[in-house]
Amino acid sequence: MSLWPHGVEEARAQTEPRAEDVLIVYLTRTGNTEAVAEIIRQEVGGEKVSIELETPYPEDYDAIVSQVDRENERGYVPPLKTKVGDIGEYDAVFLGFPTWDMQLPPPMKSFLHDHDLSGTTVIPFNTNGGYGVGSSFRTVEELCPESDILEGFSTRGGLERDGIYLAIKGERRDEVRAEVRDWLERTHLAQKPE
Repeated sequence: MSLWPHGVEEARAQTEPRAEDVLIVYLTRTGNTEAVAEIIRQEVGGEKVSIELETPYPEDYDAIVSQVDRENERGYVPPLKTKVGDIGEYDAVFLGFPTWDMQLPPPMKSFLHDHDLSGTTVIPFNTNGGYGVGSSFRTVEELCPESDILEGFSTRGGLERDGIYLAIKGERRDEVRAEVRDWLERTHLAQKPE
């Protein structure tokens, strides 16, 4: 099975991409999005990169909510420590993030402003507290207008507001792995090369 969806440009169909052609970029606060990123890496291979801010968000939940609200209102994108200098070398980039304020988190917006993904297959994935993806997948499409955007994946993670942090572990991790495999199959993405 090819890593690419059926019907994508002929050049991609002729060449099986290698695991090193896949990048998995993710933003995580409680570890749930990182857990999904690791499941994806185990299934398709690739390199994982965590988004880190130059100035980290506060640990206090109410403080971060307030700060993110202000950033979203102003359209502010915080500076990142994370830089991927050779992003054009990747054929497929998975973008993982939690839902914050029913939107794409400001640090992921920063990453997409800083990195040109034109001509790349972009595959978003999301964790959330049960409220869904909000406008985040639509924002990825808007910020990557020259990319092939595949169907996104979303699953319930923790609910930090209620003190539920890393929820994707143990039996729940096995459930999410099965959901990820179904999604990868549905979007015609290959299993990790042997």
